[in-house]
Amino acid sequence: MTDAGTGTFWEHLEALRWVIVRSLAVVVAFAVVAFFLKDWLFAVVLAPRTSDFVTFRLLSVEPFSVHLMNTGLTEQFMTHIRVSVYAGMLCAAPYIVFELFRFISPGLYANERKAGLWVGVSGCVMFFIGTLLNYLLIFPLTVRFLGTYQVSADVENMLTLQSYIDTLLSMSLVIGIIFELPVVCAILGRMGLISSSLMSRYRRHAIVAILVVAAIITPTTDIFTLCIVSLPIWLLYELSIWLVRIEN
Repeated sequence: MTDAGTGTFWEHLEALRWVIVRSLAVVVAFAVVAFFLKDWLFAVVLAPRTSDFVTFRLLSVEPFSVHLMNTGLTEQFMTHIRVSVYAGMLCAAPYIVFELFRFISPGLYANERKAGLWVGVSGCVMFFIGTLLNYLLIFPLTVRFLGTYQVSADVENMLTLQSYIDTLLSMSLVIGIIFELPVVCAILGRMGLISSSLMSRYRRHAIVAILVVAAIITPTTDIFTLCIVSLPIWLLYELSIWLVRIEN
């Protein structure tokens, strides 16, 4: 499509179909590459379970290691596929955003195209930052606490590979979505639905909500970990106020 004003509904639908096909093809291609790089992929994925991980070395954490086990005949193979697909989707995200923007841009005005490009690029970047923060900080602290926590010395932890991977993927998704806060607030500010003064007025309420969210994400008992997790989310809120002030 070179002109949003031309073409029938079915031609637009056909163009969308090819956008989806090309996006899926890129996801599959990255997933296949990740699948065959199994040793490197799982060296990265499983690194946060020991005190040798970079974050724990920087924090001078006491030596520990969380041991994982497999309980199902097909569990390791299916986990390999799941992690490969997620890695493929993560790597293909910029291309998918590009394809979607190229599809809708002919029907937008110049200022709308500029805004749409900003939303797509910034949203993708913020999701990557959130995922990276989760991998380097939030998830390792969670694994260390929950993986070594014992109600009694007589009860030994035996964590499954599936539980570890499920927690990593779900937390990566949640933190990635949380990091979209500045983008969402900027859009709402541009639409006039929120204002910087309103967000500043409810800053104390937001801080309490941030502490609650941080406590849920990292169910640890020490205040240090809670502050480490809460700080970036609070900074996101402050960044959101600044962006809304600019948009208004």
